[in-house]
Amino acid sequence: MRADAKIAAALERARAREDLDPDAIAALFAARGDGLAALVAIADGLRAEQAGGVVTYVVNRNINFTNVCIKRCGFCAFSRDYRAEQGYFLPLDEVLRRAEEALALGATEVCVQAGLAPKLAGDYYLDLTRALRARFPALHVHGFSPEEVLYGSVRSRRTIRAYLLELKEAGVGSLPGTSAEILVQSVRDRIAPGRITVAQWETVVRTAHEIGIPTTATIMYGHVETFAERAQHLDLLRRIQHDTGGFTEFVPLSFVAAEAPMWRRGSVPGLRGGAVEDDVIAMHAIARIVLGRSVRNIQASWVKEGLPFAQRLLGAGVNDLGGTLMNESISTSAGAEHGQLLRPAELRAAIVATGRIPRERTTLYALRAGDDGPHPLDALDDPSRLGSYRELTAAAEHRFALR
Repeated sequence: MRADAKIAAALERARAREDLDPDAIAALFAARGDGLAALVAIADGLRAEQAGGVVTYVVNRNINFTNVCIKRCGFCAFSRDYRAEQGYFLPLDEVLRRAEEALALGATEVCVQAGLAPKLAGDYYLDLTRALRARFPALHVHGFSPEEVLYGSVRSRRTIRAYLLELKEAGVGSLPGTSAEILVQSVRDRIAPGRITVAQWETVVRTAHEIGIPTTATIMYGHVETFAERAQHLDLLRRIQHDTGGFTEFVPLSFVAAEAPMWRRGSVPGLRGGAVEDDVIAMHAIARIVLGRSVRNIQASWVKEGLPFAQRLLGAGVNDLGGTLMNESISTSAGAEHGQLLRPAELRAAIVATGRIPRERTTLYALRAGDDGPHPLDALDDPSRLGSYRELTAAAEHRFALR
């Protein structure tokens, strides 16, 4: 069957609300022109059915407590060797100070992720969570990627299940479903050899869901993966969600090439410089078609795409714009140029401009009452006092010993 015939057949199945097999999903990624417009229209209709006219966002702060990492992932411009001049490891008091500042600015969540520091104490993630929850019980701790959970379990000599149970008891409310990239092992071996495997990622996520810790789900695309490999990734997420129901949202993350080591060095054959515009639109629309029945919330990353383009994606199946972030380090270090903070008023205005209804949510998608009035973060007249990525890391340089 010719490519255009495959696209047309896949679109018809999508219009009929059928579950698409990986071959049909892969065909949709090739849609362009009228085919892409049809794809977007189907996704927007499904969004209206599944999520309605509300667009949500969360008031949160990212706390990346170290950029020192034992891994050498080709796409990561954030991590540093422990001997590097720019390497840092924030002391607990500084992590707590940032959490306290976030709470004062109206945040309901802190997102805690970092590099894998060498010789990290096995209980460090547990101790950090206990300290945050003891001092700020109202803050939701959205913390620790599957890679970090695996690392903590290895360092502490616990099983993944035992370690996750302790994280839950310590107060972790949910896990970010990052370190996913493309969930096809041959792709991972090209862009990040030695990183958490597909089987390990799936084990961490399924175990978290089984013991009652929800997670998000992500994909990083636009580098070396094929349409078929993107489809495999989405199909695996769909199967996990069918079995566990533990994903709260799906977040497509386009590859930012500018500062990525594998892009700067030209070390990965066939590497592309990121997803083109039509790719980004198709990814979000296909995510709604493939996952929307069981993963209600499809998020656009304003950090990756910029707010104007994220607004466009609200018409392609998206119903969430993510968080205010306050300090976004990882995409920024990779070369993303869309800032590190958006105030609630900015997010709300962007949503209203598309004809949709803005609502503040919690991490787990409960709508917040009284969210339409002035917000403390809107009153922050000088966002620079929160510190830029470089200022925050420079302040920590060489002053704190690595564990």
